[in-house]
Amino acid sequence: MVMTAVESATASLAGLPAELLLDMYTAMLRARRLDERCWILHRQGKIAFHISGMGHEAAQVGVALAMRRGEDHFLPYYRDMAMVLACGMTPRDVMLGVFGKQGDPSSGGRQMPEHYAHRAKNIYSVSSPVATQVPQAAGVALAEKLKGGDRVAVTCLGEGSTNQGDFHEALTWAGVHKLPLIVVVENNEYAISVPMEKQMAISRVSDRALAYGVRGVTVDGLDPIETYHAAKAAIDLARSGGGATLLEVRVVRLTPHSSDDDDSTYRSKEDKATLKTNDPLPKFRGRLLAAGLLSPQHERELDEQLADEVNQAHQAAEAAPYPEVEWAAGPVYAP
Repeated sequence: MVMTAVESATASLAGLPAELLLDMYTAMLRARRLDERCWILHRQGKIAFHISGMGHEAAQVGVALAMRRGEDHFLPYYRDMAMVLACGMTPRDVMLGVFGKQGDPSSGGRQMPEHYAHRAKNIYSVSSPVATQVPQAAGVALAEKLKGGDRVAVTCLGEGSTNQGDFHEALTWAGVHKLPLIVVVENNEYAISVPMEKQMAISRVSDRALAYGVRGVTVDGLDPIETYHAAKAAIDLARSGGGATLLEVRVVRLTPHSSDDDDSTYRSKEDKATLKTNDPLPKFRGRLLAAGLLSPQHERELDEQLADEVNQAHQAAEAAPYPEVEWAAGPVYAP
Protein backbone atom coordinates (compact mmCIF):
# COMPACT_ATOMS: atom_id res chain seq x y z
CA MET A 1 0.00 0.00 0.00
CA VAL A 2 1.31 3.47 -0.88
CA MET A 3 1.14 5.78 2.14
CA THR A 4 0.04 9.39 1.91
CA ALA A 5 2.56 12.11 2.73
CA VAL A 6 1.03 12.55 6.19
CA GLU A 7 0.99 8.80 6.91
CA SER A 8 4.57 8.47 5.70
CA ALA A 9 5.76 11.37 7.84
CA THR A 10 3.86 10.03 10.84
CA ALA A 11 5.47 6.62 10.39
CA SER A 12 8.93 8.16 10.13
CA LEU A 13 8.38 10.00 13.42
CA ALA A 14 6.94 6.96 15.23
CA GLY A 15 8.54 5.96 18.48
CA LEU A 16 9.16 9.43 19.88
CA PRO A 17 6.52 11.47 21.73
CA ALA A 18 5.26 14.67 20.16
CA GLU A 19 6.57 16.71 23.09
CA LEU A 20 10.13 15.50 22.48
CA LEU A 21 9.86 16.14 18.74
CA LEU A 22 8.66 19.69 19.33
CA ASP A 23 11.44 20.21 21.88
CA MET A 24 13.90 19.17 19.16
CA TYR A 25 12.47 21.65 16.69
CA THR A 26 12.35 24.46 19.27
CA ALA A 27 15.98 23.86 20.25
CA MET A 28 17.08 23.84 16.61
CA LEU A 29 15.16 27.02 15.80
CA ARG A 30 16.42 28.84 18.92
CA ALA A 31 20.02 28.07 17.96
CA ARG A 32 19.48 29.14 14.35
CA ARG A 33 17.95 32.49 15.28
CA LEU A 34 20.72 33.22 17.80
CA ASP A 35 23.40 32.13 15.34
CA GLU A 36 21.98 34.37 12.62
CA ARG A 37 21.96 37.33 15.01
CA CYS A 38 25.61 36.76 15.95
CA TRP A 39 26.55 36.69 12.27
CA ILE A 40 24.75 40.01 11.72
CA LEU A 41 26.40 41.56 14.78
CA HIS A 42 29.81 40.68 13.39
CA ARG A 43 28.98 42.21 10.02
CA GLN A 44 27.86 45.35 11.86
CA GLY A 45 31.21 45.51 13.66
CA LYS A 46 29.62 45.05 17.07
CA ILE A 47 31.40 41.78 17.91
CA ALA A 48 34.91 40.70 17.00
CA PHE A 49 34.42 37.11 15.90
CA HIS A 50 31.86 34.37 15.31
CA ILE A 51 31.92 30.68 14.41
CA SER A 52 28.57 29.43 13.16
CA GLY A 53 26.91 26.07 13.75
CA MET A 54 24.26 26.49 11.06
CA GLY A 55 23.68 23.08 9.50
CA HIS A 56 24.85 21.24 12.62
CA GLU A 57 21.76 21.93 14.76
CA ALA A 58 19.89 18.65 14.16
CA ALA A 59 22.87 16.52 15.13
CA GLN A 60 23.70 18.57 18.22
CA VAL A 61 20.12 18.68 19.48
CA GLY A 62 19.64 14.96 18.83
CA VAL A 63 22.68 14.13 20.95
CA ALA A 64 21.85 16.63 23.70
CA LEU A 65 18.29 15.38 24.20
CA ALA A 66 19.58 11.81 24.56
CA MET A 67 21.77 12.88 27.52
CA ARG A 68 20.92 13.43 31.16
CA ARG A 69 21.50 17.12 30.69
CA GLY A 70 23.11 18.88 33.61
CA GLU A 71 24.29 15.55 35.04
CA ASP A 72 26.29 13.93 32.25
CA HIS A 73 29.63 15.57 31.50
CA PHE A 74 29.73 17.61 28.30
CA LEU A 75 32.94 18.88 26.70
CA PRO A 76 31.90 20.89 23.62
CA TYR A 77 33.81 22.36 20.72
CA TYR A 78 33.52 25.80 19.20
CA ARG A 79 30.66 25.02 16.78
CA ASP A 80 28.34 23.58 19.46
CA MET A 81 25.98 26.52 20.03
CA ALA A 82 22.82 24.43 19.56
CA MET A 83 24.11 21.76 21.91
CA VAL A 84 25.12 24.06 24.76
CA LEU A 85 21.74 25.79 24.49
CA ALA A 86 19.97 22.41 24.59
CA CYS A 87 22.10 21.49 27.62
CA GLY A 88 20.91 24.50 29.59
CA MET A 89 22.79 27.63 28.56
CA THR A 90 20.55 30.56 27.62
CA PRO A 91 20.74 32.95 24.67
CA ARG A 92 21.75 35.63 27.20
CA ASP A 93 24.62 33.42 28.45
CA VAL A 94 25.87 33.02 24.89
CA MET A 95 25.46 36.71 24.05
CA LEU A 96 27.42 37.80 27.13
CA GLY A 97 30.29 35.66 25.90
CA VAL A 98 29.99 36.96 22.34
CA PHE A 99 30.25 40.56 23.58
CA GLY A 100 32.90 39.69 26.21
CA LYS A 101 30.82 41.22 28.98
CA GLN A 102 30.63 40.86 32.74
CA GLY A 103 28.51 37.91 33.80
CA ASP A 104 29.57 35.67 30.92
CA PRO A 105 29.34 32.19 32.53
CA SER A 106 31.98 30.74 30.23
CA SER A 107 34.94 32.87 31.28
CA GLY A 108 33.71 36.13 32.76
CA GLY A 109 34.35 37.87 29.45
CA ARG A 110 37.99 36.82 29.15
CA GLN A 111 37.81 34.22 26.37
CA MET A 112 37.06 34.49 22.66
CA PRO A 113 33.42 33.97 21.61
CA GLU A 114 32.22 30.37 21.29
CA HIS A 115 34.53 29.16 24.07
CA TYR A 116 31.53 27.69 25.84
CA ALA A 117 31.47 26.59 29.48
CA HIS A 118 28.90 26.55 32.26
CA ARG A 119 29.93 24.92 35.52
CA ALA A 120 26.39 24.69 36.91
CA LYS A 121 25.26 22.83 33.77
CA ASN A 122 28.29 20.48 33.79
CA ILE A 123 29.58 22.02 30.54
CA TYR A 124 33.38 22.08 30.53
CA SER A 125 35.44 24.88 29.01
CA VAL A 126 36.42 24.78 25.35
CA SER A 127 40.15 25.00 24.65
CA SER A 128 41.36 26.89 21.58
CA PRO A 129 43.64 24.10 20.25
CA VAL A 130 41.45 21.59 18.42
CA ALA A 131 40.93 18.07 19.79
CA THR A 132 42.32 18.78 23.26
CA GLN A 133 38.84 18.25 24.66
CA VAL A 134 38.91 14.57 23.66
CA PRO A 135 41.66 13.36 26.07
CA GLN A 136 40.15 15.69 28.66
CA ALA A 137 36.81 13.92 28.18
CA ALA A 138 38.53 10.54 28.43
CA GLY A 139 40.04 11.64 31.74
CA VAL A 140 36.64 12.76 33.02
CA ALA A 141 35.14 9.43 31.93
CA LEU A 142 37.90 7.51 33.70
CA ALA A 143 37.34 9.52 36.89
CA GLU A 144 33.62 8.77 36.70
CA LYS A 145 34.34 5.06 36.27
CA LEU A 146 36.78 5.00 39.20
CA LYS A 147 34.22 6.73 41.40
CA GLY A 148 31.64 4.10 40.49
CA GLY A 149 29.20 6.63 39.05
CA ASP A 150 26.88 6.11 36.10
CA ARG A 151 27.32 9.45 34.35
CA VAL A 152 28.83 9.50 30.87
CA ALA A 153 31.18 11.96 29.21
CA VAL A 154 30.19 13.35 25.82
CA THR A 155 32.55 15.39 23.69
CA CYS A 156 32.37 16.76 20.15
CA LEU A 157 34.82 17.74 17.43
CA GLY A 158 35.02 18.22 13.68
CA GLU A 159 36.27 15.52 11.33
CA GLY A 160 39.45 17.48 10.59
CA SER A 161 40.34 17.39 14.28
CA THR A 162 40.35 13.58 14.25
CA ASN A 163 43.74 13.83 12.53
CA GLN A 164 45.28 15.30 15.68
CA GLY A 165 47.24 13.09 18.05
CA ASP A 166 44.98 14.02 20.97
CA PHE A 167 42.07 12.22 19.32
CA HIS A 168 44.02 9.00 18.81
CA GLU A 169 45.44 8.97 22.33
CA ALA A 170 42.00 9.51 23.84
CA LEU A 171 40.34 6.75 21.79
CA THR A 172 43.16 4.33 22.63
CA TRP A 173 42.62 5.08 26.33
CA ALA A 174 38.85 4.73 25.95
CA GLY A 175 39.20 1.31 24.34
CA VAL A 176 41.73 -0.06 26.81
CA HIS A 177 39.78 1.10 29.87
CA LYS A 178 36.27 0.62 28.43
CA LEU A 179 35.36 4.18 29.35
CA PRO A 180 31.83 5.64 29.52
CA LEU A 181 32.68 8.05 26.70
CA ILE A 182 30.87 9.15 23.55
CA VAL A 183 33.02 10.99 21.01
CA VAL A 184 30.78 12.79 18.52
CA VAL A 185 32.43 13.72 15.22
CA GLU A 186 30.39 16.42 13.47
CA ASN A 187 31.54 15.71 9.93
CA ASN A 188 30.77 18.66 7.65
CA GLU A 189 33.42 17.45 5.15
CA TYR A 190 35.59 20.56 5.44
CA ALA A 191 38.46 21.24 7.84
CA ILE A 192 38.35 24.99 7.25
CA SER A 193 39.18 24.91 3.51
CA VAL A 194 40.40 21.30 3.20
CA PRO A 195 37.83 18.78 1.87
CA MET A 196 37.56 15.40 3.53
CA GLU A 197 39.18 13.45 0.69
CA LYS A 198 42.37 15.42 1.27
CA GLN A 199 42.23 14.81 5.04
CA MET A 200 41.91 11.02 5.18
CA ALA A 201 41.85 7.97 2.90
CA ILE A 202 38.59 6.56 4.30
CA SER A 203 35.02 7.57 3.57
CA ARG A 204 33.71 7.22 7.14
CA VAL A 205 35.42 8.56 10.26
CA SER A 206 33.67 5.86 12.31
CA ASP A 207 35.80 3.23 10.53
CA ARG A 208 38.66 4.40 12.75
CA ALA A 209 36.88 3.01 15.82
CA LEU A 210 37.94 -0.58 15.06
CA ALA A 211 41.61 0.28 15.60
CA TYR A 212 40.89 1.38 19.18
CA GLY A 213 38.51 -1.40 20.15
CA VAL A 214 35.52 0.90 20.49
CA ARG A 215 32.15 0.90 18.77
CA GLY A 216 31.88 3.01 15.59
CA VAL A 217 28.59 4.34 14.18
CA THR A 218 27.78 6.74 11.32
CA VAL A 219 24.37 8.42 11.07
CA ASP A 220 22.62 11.14 9.10
CA GLY A 221 23.24 14.18 11.29
CA LEU A 222 20.69 16.17 9.30
CA ASP A 223 18.00 14.04 10.96
CA PRO A 224 17.59 14.79 14.68
CA ILE A 225 15.51 11.66 15.20
CA GLU A 226 18.09 9.30 13.72
CA THR A 227 20.83 11.08 15.66
CA TYR A 228 18.82 10.89 18.89
CA HIS A 229 18.34 7.13 18.58
CA ALA A 230 22.03 6.57 17.80
CA ALA A 231 23.16 8.80 20.67
CA LYS A 232 20.70 7.17 23.08
CA ALA A 233 22.04 3.71 22.20
CA ALA A 234 25.64 4.89 22.68
CA ILE A 235 24.85 6.58 26.00
CA ASP A 236 22.88 3.61 27.32
CA LEU A 237 25.77 1.31 26.39
CA ALA A 238 28.34 3.55 28.09
CA ARG A 239 26.18 4.00 31.18
CA SER A 240 25.79 0.24 31.60
CA GLY A 241 29.56 -0.37 31.42
CA GLY A 242 29.68 -1.35 27.75
CA GLY A 243 32.39 1.14 26.82
CA ALA A 244 32.89 3.98 24.39
CA THR A 245 31.36 4.86 21.03
CA LEU A 246 32.76 6.92 18.18
CA LEU A 247 29.61 8.49 16.76
CA GLU A 248 30.01 10.18 13.38
CA VAL A 249 27.15 12.52 12.46
CA ARG A 250 27.17 13.66 8.82
CA VAL A 251 26.18 17.33 8.65
CA VAL A 252 26.62 20.38 6.42
CA ARG A 253 28.37 23.66 7.12
CA LEU A 254 26.07 26.32 5.71
CA THR A 255 28.49 29.19 6.36
CA PRO A 256 32.20 29.86 5.97
CA HIS A 257 34.39 28.25 8.62
CA SER A 258 34.26 31.44 10.69
CA SER A 259 33.57 35.15 10.32
CA ASP A 260 37.22 35.54 9.21
CA ASP A 261 36.92 32.99 6.39
CA ASP A 262 35.95 33.49 2.74
CA ASP A 263 34.67 30.12 1.54
CA SER A 264 34.17 31.39 -2.02
CA THR A 265 37.92 30.85 -2.48
CA TYR A 266 37.51 27.07 -2.16
CA ARG A 267 33.80 26.28 -2.71
CA SER A 268 31.97 26.83 -5.97
CA LYS A 269 28.65 28.68 -6.23
CA GLU A 270 27.01 25.42 -7.30
CA ASP A 271 28.41 23.61 -4.27
CA LYS A 272 27.17 26.30 -1.89
CA ALA A 273 23.74 26.36 -3.54
CA THR A 274 23.45 22.59 -3.04
CA LEU A 275 24.15 23.01 0.67
CA LYS A 276 20.93 24.95 1.16
CA THR A 277 18.89 21.99 -0.07
CA ASN A 278 20.32 19.99 2.85
CA ASP A 279 19.48 22.54 5.55
CA PRO A 280 18.18 20.39 8.45
CA LEU A 281 15.86 23.05 9.88
CA PRO A 282 13.31 23.35 7.03
CA LYS A 283 13.56 19.60 6.45
CA PHE A 284 12.52 18.82 10.00
CA ARG A 285 9.92 21.59 10.02
CA GLY A 286 8.35 20.03 6.92
CA ARG A 287 8.18 16.60 8.55
CA LEU A 288 6.48 17.99 11.64
CA LEU A 289 3.99 19.98 9.59
CA ALA A 290 3.19 16.95 7.41
CA ALA A 291 2.69 14.78 10.50
CA GLY A 292 0.32 17.32 12.04
CA LEU A 293 2.61 17.81 15.02
CA LEU A 294 3.22 21.46 14.14
CA SER A 295 0.71 23.87 12.65
CA PRO A 296 1.59 26.94 10.56
CA GLN A 297 0.18 29.16 13.31
CA HIS A 298 2.20 27.43 16.04
CA GLU A 299 5.29 27.70 13.85
CA ARG A 300 4.81 31.48 13.45
CA GLU A 301 4.13 31.98 17.16
CA LEU A 302 7.19 29.94 18.11
CA ASP A 303 9.42 31.87 15.72
CA GLU A 304 8.15 35.17 17.15
CA GLN A 305 8.74 33.93 20.72
CA LEU A 306 12.30 32.86 19.96
CA ALA A 307 13.02 36.08 18.06
CA ASP A 308 11.93 37.94 21.19
CA GLU A 309 14.26 35.76 23.30
CA VAL A 310 17.17 36.61 21.02
CA ASN A 311 16.30 40.32 21.00
CA GLN A 312 16.20 40.45 24.80
CA ALA A 313 19.48 38.51 25.08
CA HIS A 314 21.15 40.81 22.57
CA GLN A 315 19.94 43.98 24.30
CA ALA A 316 20.91 42.76 27.76
CA ALA A 317 24.39 41.68 26.68
CA GLU A 318 25.12 44.84 24.71
CA ALA A 319 24.06 46.96 27.67
CA ALA A 320 26.02 44.91 30.23
CA PRO A 321 29.28 46.38 31.56
CA TYR A 322 32.67 45.08 30.58
CA PRO A 323 34.56 43.29 33.36
CA GLU A 324 37.02 45.27 35.43
CA VAL A 325 40.59 45.20 34.14
CA GLU A 326 41.69 43.45 37.35
CA TRP A 327 39.42 40.53 36.43
CA ALA A 328 41.94 39.54 33.74
CA ALA A 329 43.86 37.79 36.54
CA GLY A 330 40.47 36.53 37.79
CA PRO A 331 40.42 33.22 39.62
CA VAL A 332 43.44 32.08 37.59
CA TYR A 333 45.96 33.02 40.29
CA ALA A 334 45.61 32.76 44.07
CA PRO A 335 45.63 36.08 45.98
